[in-house]
Amino acid sequence: MLAIHSMTNTNELNLRLESTLQEVPMWEVQLELDCPGDELIRLFSQEPLLPGIILTKNQAFMGMLSRQKFFENMSRPYSFGLFSRRPIENLYNFLQPDLLVLSGKLSVVAATEKALQRSINLVYEPILVLTDTGKYGLIDFHQLLLAYSQIYALTLNHLQFVEEQSQVAKAGFQDLQNNYTRLLQSEKMAALGQLVAGIAHEINNPVNFIAGNIVHAINYTQHLLELISLYQQYYPAPEKTIQNTISKIDLDYVTVDFPNLLASMKLGCDRIQQIVQSLRNFSRLDEAEKKIVDIHEGIDSTLLILHSRIKEEINGEHINVIKEYGDIPAIECYPGLLNQVFLKILTNAIDALQASQPQNSGVLTKPIIKIGTEFTDENHINIRIIDNGIGIPEEIQKYLFNPFFTTKPVGKGTGLGLSISYQIVVEKHGGQLQCLSNVGKGTEFIIQVPVKLS
Repeated sequence: MLAIHSMTNTNELNLRLESTLQEVPMWEVQLELDCPGDELIRLFSQEPLLPGIILTKNQAFMGMLSRQKFFENMSRPYSFGLFSRRPIENLYNFLQPDLLVLSGKLSVVAATEKALQRSINLVYEPILVLTDTGKYGLIDFHQLLLAYSQIYALTLNHLQFVEEQSQVAKAGFQDLQNNYTRLLQSEKMAALGQLVAGIAHEINNPVNFIAGNIVHAINYTQHLLELISLYQQYYPAPEKTIQNTISKIDLDYVTVDFPNLLASMKLGCDRIQQIVQSLRNFSRLDEAEKKIVDIHEGIDSTLLILHSRIKEEINGEHINVIKEYGDIPAIECYPGLLNQVFLKILTNAIDALQASQPQNSGVLTKPIIKIGTEFTDENHINIRIIDNGIGIPEEIQKYLFNPFFTTKPVGKGTGLGLSISYQIVVEKHGGQLQCLSNVGKGTEFIIQVPVKLS
């Protein structure tokens, strides 16, 4: 009925570039569906690192229940009473969890990419692995990322070695360079995915709870105030103690202000929900395929992500973001990838404006980032991102989209952001990415993408 396998430290593994899931430590904790729900609580308490439990029926595989989904459900009102004493099968049928089942022969790199393509509410869920022996195991998502980071480090070491060997064939070097670019981009999206998933999960649940109860609190408050009004109407001369208390708490003011206070709290909850939705729109980790989207939503969500940097003072001035959105239709694209492009170009614009700070008491023109969208013809749109920063010298502009080229100090940039942006716009979308710049006057990036992908 049950098997608990201890975990091996990922740092002690001897992983290779082509390592598969079967080389990553996995859990094989199994439980029959006819066991009571209390048994799940006992197992999760016994093994605090256990990411999930494999469920069987007559020792045949039936599914998996993760720690996160189990405790999310059991923390809801009445769930403990409903499912703790009943067979686990009742809870499993109620939740109907989505499962990611991968072959043990799949490489760690490919498995990580598939795991990151899951929807935002599944990003932390463990991965089911079917091994060569026909058995099922569970890999914690974080354990997979640790294995992935080891392979990333190996790739980087190989890349540095290859660069030092002048006799290495150009084709082999290019393949390794592409692998490094792909790994670095996926690692950044993994970190971003964890950030967004964590924020959405930790903020959304309590905010939904508060927002749902504020509606009832407003109604209850109205009823109580109506009751007080009736008392004042039918008992106009209360006891002296009551009169003193009414005067002390300023009942007339409370009667007017309390409903306003609750209404402002509801507006605050609505605003937090909008922020969480904007974060999801930016990341769009659940949209690995092409979608028809409003490109303005992607730009606005990216600006929200960069809000803290935009609010930083540059020579006593905040960056002024000017939006000049045109009347353009929703376009067919890979929204998550395009949002990466917006993020990189806007980040570069902010860096350029910060680098424009005078070293003395000289006057700096108010820092501005201008974002405009327009139709170029019936099949294409342009997104223009313009800053009035230091500009880019002409001799450097021709190298901007080359891999590993950067003008930033060591440790401040990888030289891959604009290269990856170029691949996303040109190769993935069939568009164009241009840079126009004058030293001392600023820089303009023009992103042209088709309305509909071919």
